[in-house]
Amino acid sequence: MTVRVFVVDDHDLFRAGVKAELEGRVEIVGDASEVQPAIEMIVERRPDVALIDVHMPGGGGWTVVEEVRRLAPDVRFLALSVSDAATDVIALIRAGARGYVTKNISGAELAEAIERVAAGDAVFSPRLAGFVLDAFGGGLADTGHSELDQLTPREREVLRHIARGYTYRETAAELGISAKTVETHVSAVLRKLQLSNRRELTRWAESRRLI
Repeated sequence: MTVRVFVVDDHDLFRAGVKAELEGRVEIVGDASEVQPAIEMIVERRPDVALIDVHMPGGGGWTVVEEVRRLAPDVRFLALSVSDAATDVIALIRAGARGYVTKNISGAELAEAIERVAAGDAVFSPRLAGFVLDAFGGGLADTGHSELDQLTPREREVLRHIARGYTYRETAAELGISAKTVETHVSAVLRKLQLSNRRELTRWAESRRLI
């Protein structure tokens, strides 16, 4: 039985390339570039496996995974991302993804990974498996690190600027990155610190004398 696949990535050319690589190996039932349309279409079409990128506007890949799992728990997710950062891997797995592979994977390897996830296996690119073992085998999840230690150096920089009242655009100019990247970092910071908005983030930073 052919595996039904949905592709979520905010880069049009990459989505087209993935679909071309998988043609004849799986059945592509749709694709999306933004979080909310992705959630709605996946719930409607119920693919066996959804390929999901980590960093997307409007909440990130983990938002899609968490919401779809609530509405359609039978759909399985495989993260496909250029990022091999431990924080990204752990975020997607905690949200409910069954695997995580990087974008340098070949078409044949990706098709095999999809089939394995559809069958219920967990699949990871070799160097990423250690992150997951550490996090869910008593490592990262239980080491007693402070909340700030969960953040990458760039996320800490963004946190400090936003907490000081900078806009996304002003923060982007200060750090030499795009406003979209700032938005992605803020979403990650809020999720990791379990905060709801910028006001709570500012109070959190002030209480720890970070600003």
